[in-house]
Amino acid sequence: MGNQVDKLSHLSYAEVPTTDPNGLDTEEDCPRIGVSYIFAADDDELDDNHHHQQHVDGPEQKEEEKHYNELDCAIYHRDECIYEKSGNTRELETFSPENLLNKCKPGDVLEFVSAGQYPHWAVYVGDFQVVHLHRAEVKNSFLTDASQGRRGRIVNELYKFKPLSPDMVVQNAMEQVGAKDRELSWRNSECFAAWCKFGKREFKMGVEIRIGKQPYRLKLLLPDKQFHVLEFQSLEDLIMEKRRNDQIGKAAVLQELAHHLSNSGSETNVH
Repeated sequence: MGNQVDKLSHLSYAEVPTTDPNGLDTEEDCPRIGVSYIFAADDDELDDNHHHQQHVDGPEQKEEEKHYNELDCAIYHRDECIYEKSGNTRELETFSPENLLNKCKPGDVLEFVSAGQYPHWAVYVGDFQVVHLHRAEVKNSFLTDASQGRRGRIVNELYKFKPLSPDMVVQNAMEQVGAKDRELSWRNSECFAAWCKFGKREFKMGVEIRIGKQPYRLKLLLPDKQFHVLEFQSLEDLIMEKRRNDQIGKAAVLQELAHHLSNSGSETNVH
């Protein structure tokens, strides 16, 4: 696979290089082949004709709609955990766009989620508005419009980097409004919003060289205290894979991974 320049269509975990199943790196100095999403698209938007549904928070709402069904995971850069998502944290609870507005403060990073869709990230800038990367353009929209009917949540704490001040986060976002196509430095809405929040160059396209060993690891947390680890040469590529997992859903990821492990004869690790 390697660092090909053709568009990469990742179909299953059989195609993804993983770490040694026993957690041991047997050839310390040997370069690894990483998954590369160079020129791959991450269309995290709904169709333009998508029906904008009105969501209501209340006892009549189904429990599965309140809690987006996603796979817990963590991201490591070398030995440092830089991202952690666990269903045990209250932060993962989602709200209707209208109720989310009552919880937002300028500089907050938001995530809108819906089954079968890529998560859509945005920066709240005040006055009921957000700045977000939508269809290859950075736009200033009302939060309720940017949500496209999806439920949302505040995700300031998922990434473990030190955040910039709220004023600087808003300034970063507003200065990019109107940027589009070749002017863009981010592949998807998550990378853009996270860059606004933390100012880390690693969220931008192509700043990390995809050669040699992979310093990034995506740890998938599985049932029965098991886990599986994938390695990547850039944070950008890892985020693309994480978002693909969110889009296809927890059940599909587990099924895909079980099929791969069965065919390869590997086993998952245990906490």
